[in-house]
Amino acid sequence: MSSVFGTLFRVSTFGESHCPAVGAIVDGAPAGMRLAESDIQPQLDRRRPGQSALSTLREEEDLVTILSGVEDGITLGTPIGLMVHNKDQRPGDYQEMSQVPRPSHADYTYQVKYGVRASSGGGRSSARETIARVAAGAIAEKFLAERHGVEIVAWVDSVGALDAGSVDLERITRQQVDQHPVRCGNPAMSQAMADLIAQVKSRDDSVGGTVCCVCRNLPAGLGEPAFDKLDALLAHAMLSIPASKGFEIGSGFSGSRMLGSAHNDPFVDKGGRLGTATNHSGGVQGGISNGEPVYFRVAFKPPATVALAQKTARFDGSETVLEAKGRHDPCIVPRAVPVVEAMAALVLMDLLLRQEYRRR
Repeated sequence: MSSVFGTLFRVSTFGESHCPAVGAIVDGAPAGMRLAESDIQPQLDRRRPGQSALSTLREEEDLVTILSGVEDGITLGTPIGLMVHNKDQRPGDYQEMSQVPRPSHADYTYQVKYGVRASSGGGRSSARETIARVAAGAIAEKFLAERHGVEIVAWVDSVGALDAGSVDLERITRQQVDQHPVRCGNPAMSQAMADLIAQVKSRDDSVGGTVCCVCRNLPAGLGEPAFDKLDALLAHAMLSIPASKGFEIGSGFSGSRMLGSAHNDPFVDKGGRLGTATNHSGGVQGGISNGEPVYFRVAFKPPATVALAQKTARFDGSETVLEAKGRHDPCIVPRAVPVVEAMAALVLMDLLLRQEYRRR
């Protein structure tokens, strides 16, 4: 199983949904950086379950413990161990599903690939695995912000057929995003999205959506053509998040309907540096950052586990009706926001270290 992400800034994650703990080993964090649990916890608080009626009712504090790599609040340059305990475990909720693979979940494919699987909660395919990503991403974010002033902000761009509309990429902040539990980038649409999620939940169903993200103040030059381009690595990172089904950067698929003369981003002087008048490229040209804000969108499917009765089949092929028990999100996108930010930070951190080492 591939549980390692990155080249110079490497993150190894471990743990299943209902085992004693989940966590990460972060290798490659520079020495001499101030780091404490309080630097990591805020992002875990944004990701944790039970935040509102819009999410799963599983109650977890998701308190992080730094096990290694830090002494007297200073990183040592050695591997940083991070751990979060699972406390509100209910593996009994999944007893029926031990014989019935959930439609569109990973139960069947994990069983086929490994010959065994964690039947309680989906194991590594559970969104609980993303705790480790968020914890590691918080370390990367701290370095990016302190060393280069990089800002990473994600928000819910759509829920079902409801779109947030235009958002100011230069000014949107996490504080604005967090003003409503749905984390919509446009406050005027927040309640409508929340109402839709509540309606779907009341019918024991689920709904999907999209998350948009902007990364500001990036230096030009990040990205390693031909195969480790910035946009390619962002796509890799985002599509590794559970329930993600699509990725587009800049103009994305809409750009395919434009003429080249309209899509091109003309160069202009921006206070002593070359910039672009428009940003259809999404801050990336030729797989390398050009100094403009990098922005992209990630699509998430409706959560696969629903309590609504569904005709399906057991592992032995016999027909059955599954009414899934357990506590599950009716819509994953509000809690996916810090996960998207974390994965973006991991990509940027790794590429920044590669660029710094090249210059040395």
